[in-house]
Amino acid sequence: MHDQPPAPAPELFTWEFASDPYPAYAWLREHAPVHRATLPSGVEAWLVTRYADARQALADQRLSKNPAHHDEPAHAKGKTGIPGERKAELMTHLLNIDPPDHTRLRRLVSKAFTPRRVAEFAPRVQELTDRLIDGFAREGSADLIHEFAFPLPIYAICDLLGVPPEDQDDFRDWAGMMIRHGGGPRGGVARSVKKMRGYLAELIHRKRGEPGDDLISGLIRASDHGEHLTENEAAAMAFILLFAGFETTVNLIGNGMYALLRHPGQRERLQTSLAAGERGLLETGVEELLRFDGPVEMATWRYAMEPLTIGGQEIPAGDPVLVVLAAADRDPARFAGPDTLDLSRRDNQHLGYGHGIHYCIGAPLARLEGQAALATLLTRLPDLRLAGDPADLRWRGGLIMRGLRTLPVEFTPLAN
Repeated sequence: MHDQPPAPAPELFTWEFASDPYPAYAWLREHAPVHRATLPSGVEAWLVTRYADARQALADQRLSKNPAHHDEPAHAKGKTGIPGERKAELMTHLLNIDPPDHTRLRRLVSKAFTPRRVAEFAPRVQELTDRLIDGFAREGSADLIHEFAFPLPIYAICDLLGVPPEDQDDFRDWAGMMIRHGGGPRGGVARSVKKMRGYLAELIHRKRGEPGDDLISGLIRASDHGEHLTENEAAAMAFILLFAGFETTVNLIGNGMYALLRHPGQRERLQTSLAAGERGLLETGVEELLRFDGPVEMATWRYAMEPLTIGGQEIPAGDPVLVVLAAADRDPARFAGPDTLDLSRRDNQHLGYGHGIHYCIGAPLARLEGQAALATLLTRLPDLRLAGDPADLRWRGGLIMRGLRTLPVEFTPLAN
């Protein structure tokens, strides 16, 4: 018996990879768990793919979120982080600062995402969900991304921030430009970021005079009580809550619904459980969908502040590190049957919301939106099915997020 030679290293960042990166990640976990890769932008970064290493790296204080620590050659300047943010002076936000600033800003924002506040918001999310489904229920077909998964978190977060209803469609347009990285005109992302940023600065100014019971008013109140949140920080904060809380939720709903459509047995279990008025399977189910094909493929950029070792691999100071959540969450060393979708999975400490001090602050809201969206679709449109061939579906390009461009479905039209 000759040992089989190892399969050749998979190609990363191709179209095929984008549709299904999981076989490549399985190869990396086994053969090169901390792997130096050249990204499509030309930047080189370390990809961390095993669960134990990923969890350790997410909580490692020697990995800074601040791009100032990136030891980058001139050609790579500006190629890390969120598109358009550098130009728009958006660098002071939670995703790329470290303590003590991070601690102070996070404490302020966490007041908006208490379980009580999110629970109070539940009827509004349900109302938005039903209104969007009403918009296409009589048609018999829809693109669930464009007509449902995309607008739902936009309107929800607008309500939460306190954006007046008459301005929310502008927000929807700007967000659309931001999510179509590469699909829109050159510079479109940066322009949309700038418009949104300008709008938020103006809104903060207005709410100083007439505060309401919304998140922006809360940020202003906190800063007026000596917490010293500058208008710039408040606008950057509002922006990042929108950015972090919007595309992730679009993908949670889109990827989640797609997974259910591809796993009819699991979907039937969920529909039966919802019909019986139970919530348990919906709750564990949304967590399992986050683990199985989550909205965030890689955690946001980190930079080694000093030489360090992850998974036996030495990483020089200044190098970027990307923790691959999608790979860690299918690690057989941590999850039994990791490539199987099991909505009732109980032992599910997935990393879909991150880990450590940068754990997703909006997780309670994302859970609420994901649960409301999937439960309402499955209940109101029980025979929902994929329209067309899954092979024709396209995934959006981009490193950090994982999501479908479209999700065409058909169903029996609802009568008026």
